[in-house]
Amino acid sequence: MTAGSRSVPVRYPKTRRVRFPFGTDRQYGKYFVNDDSVFSHFVAGLSGAFPPGEEAFIRSVRVFSDRITDPDLKKRVAGFIGQESMHGQEHRRLNDKLIAMGYRIGWGDSKAMERRRLRFEQLISPLAHLAMTAAAEHYTAVLAERVLSLDEIQAIPGDDAVWHLLNWHALEELEHKSVAFDVYRSVGGGETTRIAVMAALIALTLPLVATTLTLSLAGDRQARRHPLRVVREARALFGGPLFRGLMGDLAKYLRPGFHPDDIDTDALLRRWQQELFGAEGALVEYVR
Repeated sequence: MTAGSRSVPVRYPKTRRVRFPFGTDRQYGKYFVNDDSVFSHFVAGLSGAFPPGEEAFIRSVRVFSDRITDPDLKKRVAGFIGQESMHGQEHRRLNDKLIAMGYRIGWGDSKAMERRRLRFEQLISPLAHLAMTAAAEHYTAVLAERVLSLDEIQAIPGDDAVWHLLNWHALEELEHKSVAFDVYRSVGGGETTRIAVMAALIALTLPLVATTLTLSLAGDRQARRHPLRVVREARALFGGPLFRGLMGDLAKYLRPGFHPDDIDTDALLRRWQQELFGAEGALVEYVR
């Protein structure tokens, strides 16, 4: 495979069956990320959105399965589906714990919301849905690269199981970051739709994140009692390493001729594959 002017070897995403210790005997602080109410609500909101999002991504790719003729791409799609399915399963297990702790994230994974998502998918073309998946995969790849490459983020105190889940998810997002994109191209997806879809998603990013985070915090009685703390923590989150320069990295996708593998994350992948799943990897004990 060639991305831009860079030759990229074919990578087959590996489905790892991992199970994290989110049992009821595990004790969590109310704000499980650095005792930070805003960051904790942000991570909880992301986790709540992942399972239905992953299922929508899988549907968008599967609908074109009979049009994928390249055997390498077929194998990559199988790995993509396996990885996304496992992400959804483990995030649902974490979400059950977070909901029990008082985080109001269950609505996004409800039957009612699922019906609305399916109706929306029926209203748009399958190619537009696939373009949305390819764009969303760029989002997750950008966030994954930040999570895994920035010491500032890795140094943030938090629950070990949650951080292990996020690092595993980030690693695999980088492993399959170009699969949906390559399916989109292989079935005739054009540049105009690809770029327009991403432009719309970028425009919605900050309003959507700000609105959902505000509503989540508004439902937290403890956070409402400390508004100055919430303001301070919100400034730290949106001015910190996770969001700093984010729009510029997302906007790379808008360049005509862009390919996700133009962004070289090979060394980062090798490092984290070893750190998480090498002979003494941090997650070896969690692999089933």
